Amino acid sequence: MKKFLSTNYSENAFNIATLLLRLVFGGLICIVHGLQKLSHFQSQEVIFPDPFHIGHRWSLVLVVFAEIFCAILLVLGLFTRLAALILVVELSIVVFLVHKGQPIAVHEMGIIYLGAFFSILLVGPGKMSVDGAMGK
Repeated sequence: MKKFLSTNYSENAFNIATLLLRLVFGGLICIVHGLQKLSHFQSQEVIFPDPFHIGHRWSLVLVVFAEIFCAILLVLGLFTRLAALILVVELSIVVFLVHKGQPIAVHEMGIIYLGAFFSILLVGPGKMSVDGAMGK
């Protein structure tokens, strides 16, 4: 009980926690969001939000890149902070620009993902990653 109430943590617990954050959130955004956008690319490219006026198609391409390629890098723990930064930027745009003024229920998933990826950006990949194995 004393250990359970302690504020100390072990290095193994930290590394397992970062691994779980990367696997769960990176895997979910890739499978649930990125692959869905890629599989429906044709139908979404004409209606996809374009907050920076670069074109609906290019906005969708950038989001698919972030949600698939960067998410895979995140799951592997390769270039983790760079991948997390790209996902933080993407989700900040979604939460603060695309869904601006809408009810919190619309923002909920974006905020959860944003918090997870920002946490990964701050703490890094942990030892159980490609970056950790390479000693970065």
